[in-house]
Amino acid sequence: MTPDDRKILFVTGKLAEPALRRVLADLAPRAGFAFDVAVLPITVAALLTAPWVAKRLKVPPDTARVVLPGMCGGDLAAVQAVSSAPVELGPKDLRDLPEFFGEARPPAPEYGTFDIEILAEINHVPKKEPADVLRVARQMHADGADVIDLGCVHGSSWAGVGECVRMLREDDLRVSIDSFDAAEVEAALAAGAELVLSVNGANVANVKRWAETFPNVRVVAIPDTPADLDSLHRTAEKLQAWGVTYRLDPVLEPIGFGFAASLARYQEVRKRYPDAELLMGVGNLSELTDADSAGVNVLLAGFCQEVGVRSVLTTEVANHARTSVKEFALARRLVRHAVTNKVIPKKLEPDLILLRDPKLNSQGPEALAELAERITDRNYRLFAERGEIHVINGDMYLRGTDPFALFAEMLKRDRRLDPAHSFYLGYEFAKAVTALTLGKNYEQDRALRWGFLTVPEVSHRNPGAEPADPEVSPSPPTPSAS
Repeated sequence: MTPDDRKILFVTGKLAEPALRRVLADLAPRAGFAFDVAVLPITVAALLTAPWVAKRLKVPPDTARVVLPGMCGGDLAAVQAVSSAPVELGPKDLRDLPEFFGEARPPAPEYGTFDIEILAEINHVPKKEPADVLRVARQMHADGADVIDLGCVHGSSWAGVGECVRMLREDDLRVSIDSFDAAEVEAALAAGAELVLSVNGANVANVKRWAETFPNVRVVAIPDTPADLDSLHRTAEKLQAWGVTYRLDPVLEPIGFGFAASLARYQEVRKRYPDAELLMGVGNLSELTDADSAGVNVLLAGFCQEVGVRSVLTTEVANHARTSVKEFALARRLVRHAVTNKVIPKKLEPDLILLRDPKLNSQGPEALAELAERITDRNYRLFAERGEIHVINGDMYLRGTDPFALFAEMLKRDRRLDPAHSFYLGYEFAKAVTALTLGKNYEQDRALRWGFLTVPEVSHRNPGAEPADPEVSPSPPTPSAS
């Protein structure tokens, strides 16, 4: 018999078999494959390991591909040794099989490109220890910053600016200097800084001298006052006459202090200077607004992409904005793809969905009832959906909104609950309540998803250990994919 190039063998356990067959019956005709399901003698597929599977799996000769549950532990080479067909891991949740087989629209091949430069400012650098400045600068660079901006202290002159710039340049970091003090600026330029923030009518005369000493100097020009675009034009004319490379910053203002008008100024400046480089200081919104900074950064990135603002200056001072560099680094990819390809910026960048999940998965009442009927062991399975926590094992099916009440009922029915198991269940209950409160997906024994802020959760189980008893889960399991 020759293998059918469309026949896929899905491996699962007893509990997941009905749900897996339902998903595959719906998916296979659309995705264009045929399937078999190998049900191994284990209750929960999440506890499978590759060596254990290899001892028990029989692969039909017409199989072209073997898909194991995503939670299967161990080296897949053990299974590959008993299969003539390629072996791979599927998704961790069987409900993700449609996406696994390409039904979700994948990002275009060019997704990930960007053309907005990020200047990440370290505020009040003169008050910080050099080691701390270097540590923060390295982290900002790792998060996506292209240039490290050294924020000086107004009203004082920093003698150590040159040494600090040299330290960062020796670490292969690009540096800009944020100061109106001519001595600080000149020391920074001499040490390798490439950009000066900022110049206006008050200090533009210094630029001519800087350009003579440092021919490659670049500066950011701002208005004398935010609403005074005439002053910005005068400064730009001088810089152009001197042959100095410059960027224009019409100055973004906070909400309530001219925010809308400041956005209009960027559009006005772009019309007057169609080819000029523009810069926006996005911190005036991300830092000064009571809102999680990710959404603010995405909106400003979209504006910058459409208007042609190719540089942004951001900070990470406020706690709610402490990941702004990473947020903008992700956002600039998203908005460039959306603007360039004329597509809605949706279902492209899951790492920017932090608070709520994009889509809620649900077992549904019928599936939970069926699961409750099939489970025979005493280990607890937890689900959080439709506003309730669901607790299932071989002796009970409880549901409710109050984890304390649920646990009290569990104690009444199960006198064998020990402290360690109780602590584990309490931890999982807390995650379940958080998921219900915010509208997130809860999966037992797995971390809640927080976009790029997600911290992988170390399982209480040893993923490499073989199941002690193929019929009884040795600890509270996770419902598995396939």
